[in-house]
Amino acid sequence: MKLRIAAAVATGVVLIGILAWPLAETPEPFGVVSLTAGSITTLDAVFLAGLAFLAGFIGYFLSWPYGREIGILAAPAGLTIWAFRSGSMVGLIRRTAAVNQSELFAALKWEPLFWLAIVAVGFAGVLLAQRIKSKPESKKNDKKPNSRTNNYVNVVIALAASVLIAQLCISIFAQGTRLPDDKLGSVIVQPAAGQIIFAVFVSFGIAAFVVKTFLKLGYIWPTIASGFVTAFSIVSYGKQDVLQHLSSHWPTAFFSHAVISVLPISMVALGTLGSIAGYWMAVRYNYWRKHA
Repeated sequence: MKLRIAAAVATGVVLIGILAWPLAETPEPFGVVSLTAGSITTLDAVFLAGLAFLAGFIGYFLSWPYGREIGILAAPAGLTIWAFRSGSMVGLIRRTAAVNQSELFAALKWEPLFWLAIVAVGFAGVLLAQRIKSKPESKKNDKKPNSRTNNYVNVVIALAASVLIAQLCISIFAQGTRLPDDKLGSVIVQPAAGQIIFAVFVSFGIAAFVVKTFLKLGYIWPTIASGFVTAFSIVSYGKQDVLQHLSSHWPTAFFSHAVISVLPISMVALGTLGSIAGYWMAVRYNYWRKHA
């Protein structure tokens, strides 16, 4: 199983993280991987989507017969390498929004949806491979009918809970130097890259664990929630008056909330991997409770 996981992850790392890195690489040192920074063009995005699909497709067969569960790691694993090699949010602010940060964060608000689409394309590659490999089976209606309303309510709760849990946990785990501020209460300096990686991965792992344990839902909903945490945090902590106060009273490296210091690609890539890990931790925990 470990070899299958390593093979699927390596597929995404090679195809996206290494071979496709020139698509996002910037000429200056510590360049930032972001649509807002202009490092990804439309043609680059199409090519990246194709590689994500191919990574998921190949990852399925390399990890067969567990390709459906493991092959989905390929695309987010490749994007995680981009997140590792990317600069920080401070670098993006200095490059694109030295004067008006509100315009930058307004543009960043929905950028995670692009990276989430790339992850979804990788999932689609896995599903296509599954259809090719699997034999057609007759459909059985053994499941008890469930209320659609209850299902929809649980999905909404799972999305909202994942966003809130992830934001709360990231603010706890992504710690930088914190200083008092008369208006905001306190401000935090840009957390280190390792701190952000740990915080996002663990936070979405906790969210997926809770969603699976209490709502009996899969990792897809915490993964989707990774596309909305950035927008929620910007609406809550990145208002224009807050950003103006920060720019006039503090250096660029300070933020009103730790979540705002996380780049969208890091939020989605690590959030996806954390959601998958948290889901399977919950599966193992439930199995242990039942059979221990």
